[in-house]
Amino acid sequence: MAIVLDGSKLTLDKLVRIARGGEQVSLDDAALGRIQKCREMLEQKIRNREIMYGVNTGIGEFSEIVLTDDQIEDFQKYLIYNHAAGIGDPAPIEYVRGAMAGRINVHAHGNSGCRAIITQTLVEMLNKGVTPFVCQKGSVGASGDLAPMSQVALLLLGEGKAYYKGELLPGKEAMDRAGIPIPGLKARDGLATINGSNLLTAMSAILLYDADRFFKQAEIAAAMSLEALKANLLPYRSRLHEVRGFKGAIRSANAILKLVKGGDLYEGKLKCKVQDAYSMRSTPQVIGAAHDALKYASSQVEIELNGVGDNPVFFPDDNLQLSGANFQGSPVSLPLDMMSAAMTMVCVISERRMNRLNNPALNVGLPAFLTKGAGMFSGMMLSQYTADMQIVEQRILSAPASVQSIPAAADQEDFVSMGMNTAIKNFQILDNAYGILGIELMAAAQALDFRDFKFGRGVTKAKEVIRRHVDFLDIDRPLYEDHITMKALVKSAEILQEVENTVGSLG
Repeated sequence: MAIVLDGSKLTLDKLVRIARGGEQVSLDDAALGRIQKCREMLEQKIRNREIMYGVNTGIGEFSEIVLTDDQIEDFQKYLIYNHAAGIGDPAPIEYVRGAMAGRINVHAHGNSGCRAIITQTLVEMLNKGVTPFVCQKGSVGASGDLAPMSQVALLLLGEGKAYYKGELLPGKEAMDRAGIPIPGLKARDGLATINGSNLLTAMSAILLYDADRFFKQAEIAAAMSLEALKANLLPYRSRLHEVRGFKGAIRSANAILKLVKGGDLYEGKLKCKVQDAYSMRSTPQVIGAAHDALKYASSQVEIELNGVGDNPVFFPDDNLQLSGANFQGSPVSLPLDMMSAAMTMVCVISERRMNRLNNPALNVGLPAFLTKGAGMFSGMMLSQYTADMQIVEQRILSAPASVQSIPAAADQEDFVSMGMNTAIKNFQILDNAYGILGIELMAAAQALDFRDFKFGRGVTKAKEVIRRHVDFLDIDRPLYEDHITMKALVKSAEILQEVENTVGSLG
């Protein structure tokens, strides 16, 4: 069944299903009526010669220039030409599909003023698999993602480029092959297609969906390392976290206890220290804080997915149009900058646990660098180097982009969110995070192979999945292939899926 877009019920999960899973969409009937009603009001205002930004005026610094009747339609075409000014690698198809779904959902409110055929064409493009070629860089995260969304709008003119059935084609050819008529752009249509932070928001939604699965796998890695290091599990008691009150820490502690349940450590059959190092006993507080940050960021992104990001905004019931800045990306870029720090923080504590597994002074009797042949062999010594390099890169990328505004458009647009920089760097941070966590998981599995006690059900299953992909390091071998394999395994979330099938949801 198609996902219905009505302006109010688009969740992160639904967005990912459309963007990544290729699910069909439909425009709600009532939403179509709202779009048509708004358009009727706008056309009446044009006939009445009311001044409306971006309809019969220029944009940005040219907003005080009033267009003639003959210029109004052509202006939309030249607006798109001028703004299709991006650069760099093409945005992945899932980002662009997500942005198109988000834009349809904005139109569904009936406040954008475009013709219904524009929204319906975007729906057809999603359903028939026509995805515009969009340069990833160019948006400053204010006035909307103008540069990338203009490359989407080029298809509405029968121009630009698009992917269709695995080929990159001229836009008109892609639309023709899919049987989608070219609607053209009339008054307001172009600006109504580009004037929102839709690519930024779609990328953020996809990032948050993936980060949630990453944080849960970080709990699996922590549980494996904790068992291998014979950790004291008292710091994971729910009561300890409930008395402080942070929901993320409570759920994280419960998740880790669920993973070690059934093992000798959980049953109190192993001797452990009175108090472990911070990287062991404060894991629930650290990963829990990341979960709390993700929950807040998700709420902000879902508000944006279901809000009216546009300018001007039309209110047909009141025969009113208001110009403002609902395109401003700061409400998304600020919490997503927090996610940069959250993902990096979780990786830093992961590396510290991996260090304890390697270090013979800290690893509670495990062989140095997790190898039986110390001296001849170096075991997982260099795996730590690889993790460390990636963490430094993450730290550099964790500097907030939302405070990096550079004025544009002759200082008419003198504060911008730089949200696209946030979105791009977050995916770089997450890409490194998969590799870092993969190294801890690999080291933890290696360490557990040196232990002869019973492990928790969740930990046992995780180790079983890892061993399907990476063998025990008996004698030294080139590890880059193992690192690449583990990174892909974490990204796939196969470990998470199989562990949750065994012990239940981690929350």
